[in-house]
Amino acid sequence: MAKGLVIGGALGYGAYAAGLDGGWNWLTYGVVGLFVGLLVGKPLWSLIMDKNATTVVGALKAVFGFGVCVGLYAIVAKAWGPSGPSFALFGAEPQPFWGWQPVMGGLVGAVYGGFVELDDSLDDNAAKKKQVAAAPAKKQLPARRPAAKPAADD
Repeated sequence: MAKGLVIGGALGYGAYAAGLDGGWNWLTYGVVGLFVGLLVGKPLWSLIMDKNATTVVGALKAVFGFGVCVGLYAIVAKAWGPSGPSFALFGAEPQPFWGWQPVMGGLVGAVYGGFVELDDSLDDNAAKKKQVAAAPAKKQLPARRPAAKPAADD
């Protein structure tokens, strides 16, 4: 969740600094979801290095994240519209909070990142149980009998 917040806030601030607002918000929040899907949970490089995993999972999380974050933005922007809570950042004129890319980017990144982290943590527990069940049992060696003690001469 925190990783998604940081990634979303950073990409949102980059879009804000570049002046990408208005119609660019759709693409900005989609890119936030894309990067959160690639980097949060099991990141792409972890999937590449794991011989038992596939990189398709990382690609699917990224594509799905693009759609989820665009959808979250659409729900928030259309539900509240311009009459939603407004505030001013960095000395600019007041705007609805969904219009501030660092704020909304962090929000959608945190929400989607939380779901990805939860999903990957549940998958890890199931994979560990399968590995333990599939591990071959160690062969038990027969117990050794203690050596007979020599009889003591009286």
